[in-house]
Amino acid sequence: MLIASLLILIGFASLIFGANWLVDGASFLAKKNKVSDLVIGLTIVAFGTSAPELVINSVASFDGLPDIVFGNIIGSNNFNLFVILGIAGLIYPITVQSSTAWKEIPISLLSAVLVLLLANNFFSQQHLEISRTDGILLLIGFILFIYYVFTQLKHEKGEEVSYNAQPNYKIWGLIILGMAGLIIGGKLVVDNSIAIATNLGISQKIIGLTIIAAGTSLPELVTSIVAALKKKSDIAIGNVIGSNIFNLLLILSISSFVDPIQYNPDFNQELFILIGGTIFLIIAMFTGKRKKLDRWEALILLSFYLIYTTYLVAKEI
Repeated sequence: MLIASLLILIGFASLIFGANWLVDGASFLAKKNKVSDLVIGLTIVAFGTSAPELVINSVASFDGLPDIVFGNIIGSNNFNLFVILGIAGLIYPITVQSSTAWKEIPISLLSAVLVLLLANNFFSQQHLEISRTDGILLLIGFILFIYYVFTQLKHEKGEEVSYNAQPNYKIWGLIILGMAGLIIGGKLVVDNSIAIATNLGISQKIIGLTIIAAGTSLPELVTSIVAALKKKSDIAIGNVIGSNIFNLLLILSISSFVDPIQYNPDFNQELFILIGGTIFLIIAMFTGKRKKLDRWEALILLSFYLIYTTYLVAKEI
């Protein structure tokens, strides 16, 4: 058990370093080819923070572990919304100034509702799963979201950033090391989490919703805390909402392409919590004059997550 726990920690470290190396290498490559900073931020950095979820879910889907897939995605989104925004909002109240971010919150709500309907086969009479057809629908949703963001970017002016040219061996070395770190880390986390769950008699659902979800959200956590400390509210909330949309529309669709994902209706409760939390965020952001998530509202988010997670774990034990 101790060895398995250490291997999980090593796996998470490998995921985080791998994601950072991949982002750095891809950013250098993009800069070398004169790709704009805005496009790099939207695509490469967003993918980098979601890469741990993508790798773990692809491994879990390939291994036939649907509860890990859904537990990780829904758990990561709830962790992002309740814990990361909760902590960031306690550090510095989050004021949304960008009209883009205002629209992204409702998009994340619609994405969660779409997953709830597809997983419960609201549109068909088949058994409960996210099929490859469902995955195509989610991927279309993701492409539409990316198109929407690119149209918004055309109206914004990017800042010129100085760039020191990097040799090709360093660029490709970072990309290859990053991908290797992600693959090795993902496999270590999934395999050893399953081993611990089996030994303790804890369900894969709980492992996915707690340990794996929190671990794969570490890049978002660090990014949002740093943004809050620097009083960059739009980055703090944009990182969380963007990541949640990536997880639901892109990562779940790719996981379904690997293998259709059987859906456990017990996850409906977590999806309703995600939807309810997003609605709470909309109410907090769009009521009043200041469009702000105050510290007391952030405390409600964080407290709810801690109480609910304690209840989930206690119920299992």
